[in-house]
Amino acid sequence: MKHSNIPIFIPELACPHQCIFCNQAKISGQQNIPQPEEIPAMVESYLSTMNDGREVEIAFFGGSFTGIPMDLQEQYLRKAYPFVEQGRVSGIRLSTRPDYINAPILDLLERYGVKTIELGAQSTTDDVLLASGRGHKREAIWNASEQIRARGFHLGLQMMIGLPHDTYERSLQTVEDFISLGADNTRIYPTLVIKGTQLAKLYEMGRYTPLDMPTAVSWAKDFFLRFEAAGLTVLRVGLHASEELTREKSLLAGPYHKSFKELMMTEIWAEMLRERLKDVRHESLRLAVHPSQINFVWGYQGANKPFFEAQGLAVKVVGDSQLGKYEMQVSRC
Repeated sequence: MKHSNIPIFIPELACPHQCIFCNQAKISGQQNIPQPEEIPAMVESYLSTMNDGREVEIAFFGGSFTGIPMDLQEQYLRKAYPFVEQGRVSGIRLSTRPDYINAPILDLLERYGVKTIELGAQSTTDDVLLASGRGHKREAIWNASEQIRARGFHLGLQMMIGLPHDTYERSLQTVEDFISLGADNTRIYPTLVIKGTQLAKLYEMGRYTPLDMPTAVSWAKDFFLRFEAAGLTVLRVGLHASEELTREKSLLAGPYHKSFKELMMTEIWAEMLRERLKDVRHESLRLAVHPSQINFVWGYQGANKPFFEAQGLAVKVVGDSQLGKYEMQVSRC
């Protein structure tokens, strides 16, 4: 079943300090914080375009929801909960910090139909957390995750790659930790340098270098495949497209691309094609793949076509819904 979120962004509403990479208003493209009384109209507007039987959740994103005063949390939730009671949405999800989870907060969330809690964990390495100004250590991620799962909520753990002091090995350890913590879903975000952040100052002083695009895509590919193999749902790879995320506006540096996931999927298929067809030359081939993968076989802006040309292959790619996501049947035309 198709799933959609009704996103309600509350940028930086709850953060008592700011991580060195963070400027949520710029990243989300939203400067204004909606008031609780605005929530019903926002939800109704989205629902009017989501009448095709898909599963819908109301999602409070962009800030640390459980860090705001509990009476204000309840005001937001009280406005959203009638849509859950009426069966018009399947539940509520929210994002927050690991150190903003405790029993009274979970009591409140449970009472108002919250199904999924996503923690902005970013990394499970203390050195990376400290260098990034997160304000907590890895222990907070473990404590929050265990409490969330014990209460029956779905657990989401978000990671960032390329943070200060990060390495491929440290990010891979974060992936393995997310799996061991029993996360149901995850998101993979490359670290960007946003104007007006502490990270921007470090970058301008030459004390921080972001991942380049090929490296970010390569890391994301490896981590994405590892998550999938472990049964986690990867909800997103790369940041949402935003007018703010341009060099002319808020983006200073870093591996931002509006089609970041497509770049990653292109590389996944490039590796499979190189391995499967490495010894095939000057043939007319029919490649059958799952319909959802056809564009990735060709690659972003045809990036995989030069491989076929170098091999002297005339290729026809067709869809077969009986095949798995990464299955490929090759036959001669």
